Amino acid sequence: MSLLASRRRCQAWHRRLGCVTLCNKSKVSRHWPSYSTSHHHHDPSIKKTRNIGIIAHIDAGKTTTTERMLYYSGFTRRIGDVDDGSTVTDFLPAERARGITIQSAAVTFHWPPLHEGHTAKDGVPRSHTPHTINLIDTPGHADFTFEVLRSLRILDGAVCILDGVAGVEAQTEKVWAQANNYSIPRIVFVNKLDRDGAAFERTVKEIGSRLHGWPAVCQIPWWEGGKGRFTGVGDAINLSALKWKEGGDGKSIQTFILDQLAHKDASLHSELIKARGALVEALCEFDEELLEIWLACNDDSLAVPAQAIRDSLRRCVLDGSGRLIPVFAGASFRNIGVQPLMDAVDDLLPNPTERPDPEISIGNEKGSLSDLLQGRLSITPNKSLSKKSASPLSLVAQIEGCALAFKVVNDPRRGVLVYIRVYSGSIKRNSALWNTNLHVTERAQRLLQMQASDAIEVSHIATGQIGVIAGLKHARTGDTLISYPGVNPKLGPPAPLNTLQLRPIDVPPPVFFAAIEPHSLSEEKTVADILALLLREDPSLHVNVDEESGQMLLSGMGELHLEIARDRLVNDFKAKATMGNIEISYRECVLGPGTTPHRVVFDREIAGKKGKAGCRASIGPRHDVNLETEHTVQLDGNVITIQLPESSYDEDGIELLPPNLSLITLRTALVNGAKAALARGPRRAFPLHTSHVAITFDPATDYFGNDTSAAALSSAARLAVQAALKEAFDNNNIGLMEPVMDVVISCDEASLGAIVHDLSSARGGHVLSLDNDSSEESPSDLPQIDTSKIYAPPDPFASSSGADRAGPGQQRQVTARVPLKEMVGYLKHLRSLTGGRGTFIMSVDRFERLSGPREKAL
Repeated sequence: MSLLASRRRCQAWHRRLGCVTLCNKSKVSRHWPSYSTSHHHHDPSIKKTRNIGIIAHIDAGKTTTTERMLYYSGFTRRIGDVDDGSTVTDFLPAERARGITIQSAAVTFHWPPLHEGHTAKDGVPRSHTPHTINLIDTPGHADFTFEVLRSLRILDGAVCILDGVAGVEAQTEKVWAQANNYSIPRIVFVNKLDRDGAAFERTVKEIGSRLHGWPAVCQIPWWEGGKGRFTGVGDAINLSALKWKEGGDGKSIQTFILDQLAHKDASLHSELIKARGALVEALCEFDEELLEIWLACNDDSLAVPAQAIRDSLRRCVLDGSGRLIPVFAGASFRNIGVQPLMDAVDDLLPNPTERPDPEISIGNEKGSLSDLLQGRLSITPNKSLSKKSASPLSLVAQIEGCALAFKVVNDPRRGVLVYIRVYSGSIKRNSALWNTNLHVTERAQRLLQMQASDAIEVSHIATGQIGVIAGLKHARTGDTLISYPGVNPKLGPPAPLNTLQLRPIDVPPPVFFAAIEPHSLSEEKTVADILALLLREDPSLHVNVDEESGQMLLSGMGELHLEIARDRLVNDFKAKATMGNIEISYRECVLGPGTTPHRVVFDREIAGKKGKAGCRASIGPRHDVNLETEHTVQLDGNVITIQLPESSYDEDGIELLPPNLSLITLRTALVNGAKAALARGPRRAFPLHTSHVAITFDPATDYFGNDTSAAALSSAARLAVQAALKEAFDNNNIGLMEPVMDVVISCDEASLGAIVHDLSSARGGHVLSLDNDSSEESPSDLPQIDTSKIYAPPDPFASSSGADRAGPGQQRQVTARVPLKEMVGYLKHLRSLTGGRGTFIMSVDRFERLSGPREKAL
């Protein structure tokens, strides 16, 4: 029996020590797993589901950690390696060649594995019961920030991985701030503690100073003999130490309870008692319930039950404010610390029912999904469509399911797969799904649940679950899908429900573009189809065709972004096309006073039908335009206002429009026409920015019976706006604008002077701040934290003077605003200035008018 117990001890690691340490701290009961041969299918009940993401700076070890999670959950039989290109989640050839994550990848696994779990009982940690974990591995590179944002929208919790050597880096702060916007509960895993220069104490203090949350240290690193190699962790929650076998696959773990640890490593024993005290005190600051338990145990933090600490941590983390941050330690590459991290995911992060409702926008109304479903949002049904006016509640009651498509993948075997997260109701097989962005209906012919690389067909996807629809022709990343039975598939749900948007997201404007040349005319259609597929996968790419030259232009968020799009186009999809050099996307703007209104009547055949319509348009600079009016639309930095004359309203203020022309059709047609005219300026054919277009439509003079179709209206609006632009150009009132970037450069103190000089003199930038700790204005609800009061175990390898003193090796951050033209290819230059140590991230800040000398240079 003792031999059997020791073998099991290797397989079923420490977690089975469900340390139920009550107020008498000597009693420890052990739970070993009951193995069974039957592999029953796990019921993915919503309470045992975790939708989590892994977020971090580039190269902190996200994919490596994901790979270990899949291995220990029994999902894969071997551990993949980023350097060999053999990981599960980085499956694109471009990702494997570069060793970075480009697309966020979604996988589903169970932890603990199904055959090792127990049934849920009170007082036993959640991590003893198998949970379904939907895990999303996100990119870390700044060019793919949009990809991270899209994934963050559908997460219920996140694991933020920090590099134990580099600490909190620039992109980590950026992603952390985005997670704060969505109030996502997070835990932190300090990785790479096996590397030279790893400093756990410094990293924990940086969490306080840069992420503006109080770090609750749940695990401390165990260095062999106090100063040797990294061998395991001390667990401050369960009061035990876990030691991993060197060079193993991480499955054999020795567990030492507090009394055994006193003989094994006295210094870790005393540090662990300090860590437990600090953890309980930090939690008592935030959680009244734990404070009462602590007082009941006579202020003895060692006597507080481990389960009470877990429950308290969970309560503090669930609100997603990031004010208290549980910190775990490990080294994924050496297979240390990953299983306790997965336990923490089960124990501390929320299930889908514990998250607040997603925000929605419907027409000009914004609110939460539950407000809409319970009839608390004031939505007015469209009068022209419904004969008898239906109440808002009866309209909403028919919504069968509501889901967000957060990812589109082109699978070589299964075709196009659309990953969705269901927010209300359920999506059933063969149901008709209305796409509120594209206004088309598609059938969900096959529904799949992804289990690693295998897909299991299911009959429906329930609320809170992440699933896959195969075979959709149109759905793109970020589209909202509604199942609303009993309506005409061409018209979709009654307005305004047909415009419902779940968690709407703003796509940042693309600033780099490159021309794409198909090798022959016959290849043009193939290339266009492949580009359409790329755009469905990644909406932050844009394709437009130059009217004059007929050239296809692909634009994106950065040099790497476009380079990878080219790689995928040519190598993965085998398109016969060449991509030109990467250029910068400028904008044009209207200067001075607005133009006079130009009336245009469009009169010609469209697709064999006579089309005739008129309208009047003027254009001017965008100043204080009231965006709240229902006839004003904001597009790409421009504002379009549709005006109807006074005579077209009756005494109740209802529009008097011709019977075959609803207000929505009229407005959409005129806006589309104006949008087409603004896409190409009169001076250098760049799109317009910060301009205000006013379009007036008078049914008395501009309506010509059945000849006035939506297509004719769009054409009339386009011609009228183009005529107004031509007048502005003739009067020399069109200026050029260039994108200006927000740049954050990380470098050491020694190269700071050279970088600042280069930015301000050679590149025409403005340096906004220089700092050690990126002491930016912290958000008002998260006050600055005094790092001297934060508990962290001392780093055995840190210098006695402390790492916070300024010196030549001290890391500094430069925040600057620089024109994008000067930042093309900047990384090579930065590396030469900093001896290969400097990194930078940049994002579009705004477009600014070009000054005289810069305009001449262009």
